[in-house]
Amino acid sequence: MRRVNGTALIIAALVATMGALAFPVWSYADRSGTGEADLNASSVATQWGPLSATDRDFLVKVRLAGLWELPAGQQAIERAPSEAVKLAGDHLVVGHTDLDRRARDVAAKLGVELPNQPNEQQQGWLRELTAAQGQVYEQKFANLLRAAHGKVFALIAQVRHTTRNSLIRQLASDANQTVLDHITMLERTGFVDFDGLAREAANASTASPSGPPMSSGGGVPQVPVPVTPTGDQSFTSRPVPPTMAPLP
Repeated sequence: MRRVNGTALIIAALVATMGALAFPVWSYADRSGTGEADLNASSVATQWGPLSATDRDFLVKVRLAGLWELPAGQQAIERAPSEAVKLAGDHLVVGHTDLDRRARDVAAKLGVELPNQPNEQQQGWLRELTAAQGQVYEQKFANLLRAAHGKVFALIAQVRHTTRNSLIRQLASDANQTVLDHITMLERTGFVDFDGLAREAANASTASPSGPPMSSGGGVPQVPVPVTPTGDQSFTSRPVPPTMAPLP
């Protein structure tokens, strides 16, 4: 009887040990709660590839950008004292008219519902611009629009890098060119506060910068040697030209 009880205890201990060893294996295979599992859970199958939650958020943000930046551009054309701000407004109108058409077409194909009015924050920006006059208006216009474009620029890069949907990938490429054009034109007005943009980004960041240290002694750092190709020097490729018209 004692031998039977001892054997039973040994068997029970072996079963418990095997269960403990097996638990990490099947729990890892399940992967519930991981980034990959969340991605798959939030994605919808389409004929153009999986459509993730980030893809859908990108579509909505492109639409929202047009809903407030297009009227802001129209207002700048009508009210801005300087030609530089008027020209920036013209680029906003032309760019977002085309980009909004593309976004609505993609959303219709993918079955994504889009908003029809700016969000509360964007409506506040439009009211703020409407209440301003003269150079104060131009400063507000340049900095509000430049900050907004900078933030959506980061989202475009993320989407273009990670999307598995070909329609979203093409829209991100189009949006990248449009937003970069608008950033360039807003900066050409001369009213963008780059120090303010840097401070805002620094306050929002949680990571410490990791740039190289300054050279000791305060001297001029040595100029690095240019990177040069080796081997066959008969190159024929050239940078791909942008699809949009060159800046005036």
